[in-house]
Amino acid sequence: MAEFIRIYEENPNPKEIKKVVDVLKRGGLIIYPTDTVYGLGCDISNTKALERVAKLKGVKLEKSNFSFICHDLSNLSDYVKQISTSTFKVLKRALPGPYTFILPGAKTLPHPFKKKKTVGIRVPDNNIAIELVKALGNPIISTSIRDEDEILEYTTDPELILEKWDNKVDLVIDGGYGDNEGSTVIDFSDDDPVVVREGKGSLDIL
Repeated sequence: MAEFIRIYEENPNPKEIKKVVDVLKRGGLIIYPTDTVYGLGCDISNTKALERVAKLKGVKLEKSNFSFICHDLSNLSDYVKQISTSTFKVLKRALPGPYTFILPGAKTLPHPFKKKKTVGIRVPDNNIAIELVKALGNPIISTSIRDEDEILEYTTDPELILEKWDNKVDLVIDGGYGDNEGSTVIDFSDDDPVVVREGKGSLDIL
């Protein structure tokens, strides 16, 4: 049975944030709100937890395309190769916000991602996600929780999410209703931006 915790986005309670971080540090999987859809995530430094997420998504860990949720751009160089000034300016303009930027992966990537040429970086405009990553001290790996329903691609009600994921994850955060539109995905791996998916984020940043 997953734990179900209500956290308010306007002012996340540090005690509740610590509770969630403790679960992450123990290798637990969580479902949490972002500025787009709810995400399934775990601590990037816990290989066993990463493998559990990959298994739930039906993919091989080394071939997965999980996003790295960061709290700002300060430790970007830990995961991303040197990027151009113009790319960095776009990132600064857009983040925090509903974007995933695909960037060239650094040699210092955590072991399971060593062979990845690119990584997806997210800094969501959501206080719960930001405070979790800050308190954890490193990124959370994230993947959107999709629905099999062809009309509703994403479940937005945390209680329905809990019902569906209760036996698969360790904790579900109720951060209010989520959005039902994913992030805008922009590939900057070759400096010239390529829009992979147009989602919630406006393309005016380019």
